[in-house]
Formats: sequence, C-alpha cells, structure tokens
Amino acid sequence: MLSLERLRILHAIDAYGSVSAAADVLSVTTSAVSQQMTKLEREIGQALLAKNGRGVRLTDAGRLLSGHAERILSLIELAHADLEAHRGAAVGELRAGAFPTAVRGLFPEALHELRRQHPQLRTSVHEMEPDDALARLSRGDIDLAVVLDWYNKPLSLPGGLAKAALFDDIVDVAVPTGHRLEGRPWIDLEELADDEWIAWPDGGFCHEWLLFTLRGKGIEPRIAHHAEEHATVLTLVAAGFGVAVAPRLGRDPMPYGVRIVPVRHTMRRHVYAVWREDADRRPAIRAAVDALQESADRMRGRPAAPPHPAPGSAARAPLRPA
Repeated sequence: MLSLERLRILHAIDAYGSVSAAADVLSVTTSAVSQQMTKLEREIGQALLAKNGRGVRLTDAGRLLSGHAERILSLIELAHADLEAHRGAAVGELRAGAFPTAVRGLFPEALHELRRQHPQLRTSVHEMEPDDALARLSRGDIDLAVVLDWYNKPLSLPGGLAKAALFDDIVDVAVPTGHRLEGRPWIDLEELADDEWIAWPDGGFCHEWLLFTLRGKGIEPRIAHHAEEHATVLTLVAAGFGVAVAPRLGRDPMPYGVRIVPVRHTMRRHVYAVWREDADRRPAIRAAVDALQESADRMRGRPAAPPHPAPGSAARAPLRPA
C-alpha cells in the first residue's frame, strides 16, 4: 500500500520545484526526503525523480503519481472537514498565513477570541506575503490566508478558493516632521513628484502597486531606499530620508518625527480571508473568519495611537480598546 506521507513528499517536490524546497516546507531534512522517495520508487517499481543539472525533475511516472497525490490529499482534507462539521465544533489545528501588518494589526485580538471561545482549537499564524500565502493555501500547507489587493490593482485568486471581505484599509502618506506639506488636511500625490520615496522591496506586490499608482499620476518616483517592514519604512521617514505610503493597519504606534497626511482621492487596500472550498464546512474556518471580522470591526472604531510620541517615551497602544 502506498504511504500517504511519501505521496505528500512527492507532491511537495512537484509543487515547490526541488527536494530542498520541499524539505523546508515539510520541516524535514533533504536526506529524509531523498530516503522517502527512494522507498516510494521501490514500492512502485518505477523511477519518480531524474537528475536535472544540480537538481531533480519528476519523471512521467512521478508527474502522474503527483497528480493522484494531489487528489488524495484533497479528499483527506474534505474528509477532515466533513468530520469536523459532523461534530459541530471548532477543534484540532488551524494554520493561518497573513501579511505582516495583518499579523500585527488583526491577529492578536482574533487569537484571543478563538482561544476564549474554542479552547480545543489550536491556531498557528505564519507571516508571509499574499502571493506566497495563496500558493501555500492551494497546496494545503495552510488552512486560511489573510491577503490583500489594492483598489486599482486586484489580486488574482486561484480556482478552488473561497474568500470573505474583512475590511478596507485606508492608505495615507507619511512625511517627516517639518515637511512642506505637514499639517495639510489632505494632499494630492502629484504634490510629491519631487520627493524621494521609501518603498517596499523590488518585485513585491506592494512595490509594483506603488509604481503603478505613481506613474498613473504622471510621477516617475525617485526611490531612495527599500524596506520590507513598515516600522523600518517609518523610521527612515522620521529620519528625513523620504516620504512613503502608510496603510493604517498595524502601523501604530507611530515613531517620533513622522507626520501622517491623508490623500484627497482616498487610496485603499482590500483585505480578505481566503480558504479552500473543500474545507468550507469546517467549523474552525468559520470560527477563524468570524474572529478576524470582529477584530477588524473593533480596529475600525479604535482611536489611533498618538502620531509622534516624545522621544524615549515608553507609551504603547493598548491591545484592546478601553
């Protein structure tokens, strides 16, 4: 009888493109992956992997078996969902992936609520970018993804996935204290045509959106610095090295030296929870989506943290509203 774990490993090699990548995702060594593939090849009496330069590729038999493995793993997921739905309780393990500011701004309260209402549900959160989260969700590596797209640049959702809107995240502009536009009730992006920008890393979804948006306004941005974390971006703004777009989700408390200015034609990020359709009946999925929606609702009604606390201040934004 074929080993389910070996089929899972074969499918991971196919999905991720290499033995080492599959090992990373499955949290095992490359040696363990190779050993399991050798045993699987012995079981079926056919070669599944062939050398391809420094790496490997799947043989025709490997691709055929990987396709069956994908369907088998999907059926197991469906069986798990049906059993959980039959029991009617959110139990077991739920793995979620989300972009950094969602992990910071949405999940703490959502996790508190899930722990309070569903003590038998173990939820783990993994920080990852939207494209990676959707890919991992489709492959079954995670159960739920929190992703985003922009008001003028939609994110493509793969087939077999369902989604629910959580909220729209308004995006402002962060400028250093003393900037010529500081204190304005709103600005037009065109007014920043001569400024240097601090942007997300090249090639990322948010970086491409920034270029798309500014060029659409006739601005060829002068990007002086790149940073992945919003906290790093805002620290560079505070030091006077440029301006940046600043989504409201997860950005508080603001560092000293940063001023936030709204944009007249409001920019928004649409934030969604996404899951596999074959897991739609799992109470754990519904419980997690409900908790995230409640967290989003509370966040919308919460006053922002002070935009520029005094240097050295230990004040922190409260986790929950008073």
